Amino acid sequence: MQYRRLGKTGLQLSALSFGAWVTFGQQVGRSLARDLLALAHDRGVNFFDNAETYNNGIAETLMGDVLADLRFPRDSYCVSSKVYFGAVKDPLPTQRGLSRKHVLEACHQALHRLRVEYLDLYFCHRPDPDTPIEETVAAMDTLVRQGKVLYWGTSEWPADAIHAAHRIARENHMYAPSMEQPEYNLLQRRRVEQEYAELYEAYGMGTTIWSPLASGVLTGKYNDGVPADARLAQPGYEWLRTGALGQGDQRIAKVRQLQPIADELGVPLAQLAIAWCLTNPHVSTVMLGASRLEQLEQNFAALELLPRLDAAVLRRIEQIVA
Repeated sequence: MQYRRLGKTGLQLSALSFGAWVTFGQQVGRSLARDLLALAHDRGVNFFDNAETYNNGIAETLMGDVLADLRFPRDSYCVSSKVYFGAVKDPLPTQRGLSRKHVLEACHQALHRLRVEYLDLYFCHRPDPDTPIEETVAAMDTLVRQGKVLYWGTSEWPADAIHAAHRIARENHMYAPSMEQPEYNLLQRRRVEQEYAELYEAYGMGTTIWSPLASGVLTGKYNDGVPADARLAQPGYEWLRTGALGQGDQRIAKVRQLQPIADELGVPLAQLAIAWCLTNPHVSTVMLGASRLEQLEQNFAALELLPRLDAAVLRRIEQIVA
């Protein structure tokens, strides 16, 4: 495993991490979750990602139970949660958003579900148009000073809102956000590479990127339609299918052009897609999701491919996905 600093902080995260989004409590039950986390930790993964809204809190409860069962030393891993959407179906106004009330209560609830005394990373899952950024920054600062959160950050915030959070923190001597969690992959690049470009230099912002495989599109398994047993074909995932495949044939056309490059390298397309994400020096960690052990094991092999992605290979990729 390789380790990278989370932006300018002293925290080093595994280059590949493991998340519970759309799997834990749905495709993944307790037994498989235990095997997946055990495999990941054995391979050097030290960051496990979660959120209050993942399966309405069930994903956090499942991960917390498994981490307690596995008895990993607490100083050997980091665990995260995110706040905004709430952990119940049809939440009341006080059960969602980034108000001081919900930020603090959601943190306490996540600590309980994950069975830990503090969160290593805590993200504001989306910007909240109904709450002043000043209130959210102050709430996060409170949690850091209380020792319940070590590092706080944002997820899918526009750059101007992140600038505002840093300005407010600086002017009021508060803890500023250390990281952002954006979607980033061969088919989704603009925000990480363009919109956030000045944030890396200005604030030393780290990124914990999600969906490196574009919800499975970059594995090539959707090139000829959606298989009946695929995640995007399952009831309840219509919203994910629309987001992943909702741009006509443009995305699939690019994936088909990428496949020969993976074939020449002798690796699955998924490994190429994950390794490509790691070529970006502003990526602190690439979050993997898996519902099978062999899938997770295969994705770890992307680290072995990374040194082989030389300038010539990267130019060929860029010609396809620019």
